[in-house]
Amino acid sequence: MMWARILPASSKLPLRAAWTAEPGFARAASQPVDQTQRARRLDAALVAAVTLAAWVLCGIFNVTETLRRLTAPYERYQLDELPTVLLVLGLGLTWFATRRYKEARQEIARRRSAETQLTEALADNRRLAQQYVELQEAERKALARELHDELGQYLNVIKIDAVGIRDDRRGNPDAVHVRASAIADNCDHVHGALATLIRELRPAGLDELGLEAALEHCVQTWRTRLPTVALRLTVTGNFTALPEGLAVTVYRLVQEALTNVAKHSGARHVAIHLDRAGSHGQPDGTVTAAVEDDGAGTEPGLATRGLGLIGMRERVRALRGELIINSSPGEGFQLTARIPVTQASREAP
Repeated sequence: MMWARILPASSKLPLRAAWTAEPGFARAASQPVDQTQRARRLDAALVAAVTLAAWVLCGIFNVTETLRRLTAPYERYQLDELPTVLLVLGLGLTWFATRRYKEARQEIARRRSAETQLTEALADNRRLAQQYVELQEAERKALARELHDELGQYLNVIKIDAVGIRDDRRGNPDAVHVRASAIADNCDHVHGALATLIRELRPAGLDELGLEAALEHCVQTWRTRLPTVALRLTVTGNFTALPEGLAVTVYRLVQEALTNVAKHSGARHVAIHLDRAGSHGQPDGTVTAAVEDDGAGTEPGLATRGLGLIGMRERVRALRGELIINSSPGEGFQLTARIPVTQASREAP
């Protein structure tokens, strides 16, 4: 088989080198180039042959003298200048065709570039959709485990204590007190577990207190998780009347940026800035969220297997905003999102 010839078991060549070493594959890959060059040579030979034939025929039949003799009676119409005019016209058409050819090549190059970008975007979207499904299943699994381990077991213990109190015919006050205290402690634990689950499912205080308070709580939580990183949050403008979709998008963007800092950055200082342009006495404006760190940085054009940057970009684009990434290896990472409030108001659920 071809694969056996291309990649023998003892071969140490890279895949590309081993593949191109196959003679049949090399010939197949060079066939389009050879056909194009052959067609060009045939066209050039055809043009040269036609030109030579025209020269020979014009010399044999004295075409120019014949045309001069035929057009002599019509000298007042300047028909003898017709060959020169036709020559200039031919040169002009050649120039026109050359210009159109260059424009056509540029248009083809632009379309190929657009097709490449579209293909990459579609691949990112497919990967994003697949990973969103996997993430959703993982969250459901984690939620089911938390409900079983944290709530199910404690509710079972509460039921056992309640049944014990109900069936205690002796009515021992000390035993009743112990069981009641255990029920109270278990109820406190269930309440705390529920509060934790609610915070994971929905940002704490986002609905009641607004985006600014929710971000302050989020940053305070990350200060506890990252004690060696200096987190600074600055807010400029009025954020009390933002659409729900925009507020959730900005919150998730900051949350994801801080997650990336914890996982990949290794930064010592992180600055988070939130600004709303036109918020002073004006109903609309643009919300700008920026997160900057002094960590390891990365190449913005590198492909990533995670959801982070792709998910951020899709969230911002859904609200007709723009996401700007500035980074380089060893120079930190800067993430800036600008979202118009008016468009976000129309897109918000």
